[in-house]
Amino acid sequence: MKSHDSSSPSAPNDNVTPSNVSESQAPLNASVSPTPPSVTVTPLNASVSLSPPNVTVTPSNANVSSTRTVPLEEKELIYDVEKLNHDPAKRDSIMKYPPNERDAVRRAYILKKPYNATEVTIREYDIRLKASISCLRYLLRQGLGFRGHRENSEFLNRGNFLELLKLLRTHNEVVSKVNLENAPGNCQLISPTIQKDIINCCAKETTKQIVDELGVDYFAILADESSDVSQKEQLSLCLRYVKRKTGLVVERFIGLAHVGDTTALSLRSAIISLLMEHSLSPSKIRGQGYDGASNMKGEIHELKTLIMEDTPSAYYVHCFAHQLQLTLVAIAKKNDECSWLFDTVARLLNVVGVSCKRRELIREIQAQKLAQALEVDELETGSGLNQELGLKRPRDTRWSSHYKTLLNVMDLFSTIFKVLMIIGKDGSKSEDKCKVQGIFYSMESFHFVFMALLMTTIFGYTNNLCLALQRRDQDIINAMRLVSLTKCQLKKMREDGWEIHLNKVILFCNNHGIACYMPHGRSKRFVQQVTYRHHFRIDVFIEIIDLLLQEFDNRFDEVNMELIRCMACFDPRDGFSSFDKESVLKLATFYPSDFQALI
Repeated sequence: MKSHDSSSPSAPNDNVTPSNVSESQAPLNASVSPTPPSVTVTPLNASVSLSPPNVTVTPSNANVSSTRTVPLEEKELIYDVEKLNHDPAKRDSIMKYPPNERDAVRRAYILKKPYNATEVTIREYDIRLKASISCLRYLLRQGLGFRGHRENSEFLNRGNFLELLKLLRTHNEVVSKVNLENAPGNCQLISPTIQKDIINCCAKETTKQIVDELGVDYFAILADESSDVSQKEQLSLCLRYVKRKTGLVVERFIGLAHVGDTTALSLRSAIISLLMEHSLSPSKIRGQGYDGASNMKGEIHELKTLIMEDTPSAYYVHCFAHQLQLTLVAIAKKNDECSWLFDTVARLLNVVGVSCKRRELIREIQAQKLAQALEVDELETGSGLNQELGLKRPRDTRWSSHYKTLLNVMDLFSTIFKVLMIIGKDGSKSEDKCKVQGIFYSMESFHFVFMALLMTTIFGYTNNLCLALQRRDQDIINAMRLVSLTKCQLKKMREDGWEIHLNKVILFCNNHGIACYMPHGRSKRFVQQVTYRHHFRIDVFIEIIDLLLQEFDNRFDEVNMELIRCMACFDPRDGFSSFDKESVLKLATFYPSDFQALI
């Protein structure tokens, strides 16, 4: 008769009927003692004792004649309900049973009534659950990961969650007695599934608290989209509102939504769905905040416009510091001269900053020059002076990075030349030698020096504004004044700064042996046939400043500025010294549906 194989990988360490006993070798009424020795095969009309203990299996057709040859796996095994262990903590794992007998075990447990846990069991479960929740809440609050690379007991670091739980045990004897290895194997409350369930509960409770705190008050929405690790677009949504009890302005994350594409209609649908999911009415929106992407802030059929069609008082206000960074990035990309400059700087950084060896060479040469300058008293000494300079690649999302990169390139100009000479003379890499020659040709030109010093000066004005806008204690009115002041500085530079800038460029070229007004680096086919002085003054100097002023006007529009000025009259500092009745009445015109009696 065919039987189960105890050596099968599907049921390790289980006591089952051996497979090497055939019908001809072992009669139905014979007993065989195979390995493991605790298993006995009995006739079909007898009861069979199987492992795990206290379990009796009998065939469903016990009265069948012994001459009938039906494979054992085709017969339905029935477990003795009374002999199965009722306590979930003491039950054997279903995986310990032979595969063909697991359904019978499950049916046997279904026939038993629900297990009534004792008070001690419930109390121990409560302690384990609270310990797991406390550890997960801490990790969630700190934004730390949960799982470890290896979570087996033989590894020293099993991940943040398990290590934090072990630390809690060492300081709490009550938790130590009922947790981890002292807990039942099927009730430790540390599995990834349990962790995810607790995290989801925390998320729901936190979101519920946010919605209850907001109530029926007005709010603004902050949204942004990005792709996750699986390359799916996810839209994140935050609420910005005033806490009624404290009067503080808070920003709270409300949820994520998957979007099939980043069109304005898809984003609007995702935002409305998230709000409705939490019983928040879109009619309560009184402000919008997005990044500078065209599908978000565009005037025609874009997200900002679609939201305002539903709620006309939901005005779009962009972060001032972010708008300024977008303005500088636009200048670096839209103007051909600026684009050529930053392309040259990028090629320079690819050659000089490609390895630690070359960066270390810059440090050594700069240290030698600094020591020589200090010996002849050319430099002042003191705290914070003469710091080491580096070359970082400018990034569109790294604020002030364009300014810092240009400033360091001009400060390290002679050092960079020496490093390029060393790289060019090194015959080991012919590819780098070609790149170095092209960079030399560009940097030794009046054109490069003119553009680099011009952008350093312009970015210097905007950098002061950028630092001021990022201050946490900066008020709205002062921020708008700083924007207006920067625009005035740029206009003054446009009218009166040409001669000052030209003299600065000529002085720099003379100090570094660079010829002035030489036709370097550009083909005459792509420029007008004018004098070099006219080209640099009209086509470069004035055109770049005009483009920057235009970007300022486009991004810092007067409608939003006027709205912010009116709101500033509610500033509580100095006993509401900024309060103005006319500003309040003007502010009411922006929200006609809320102040119909005043309009």
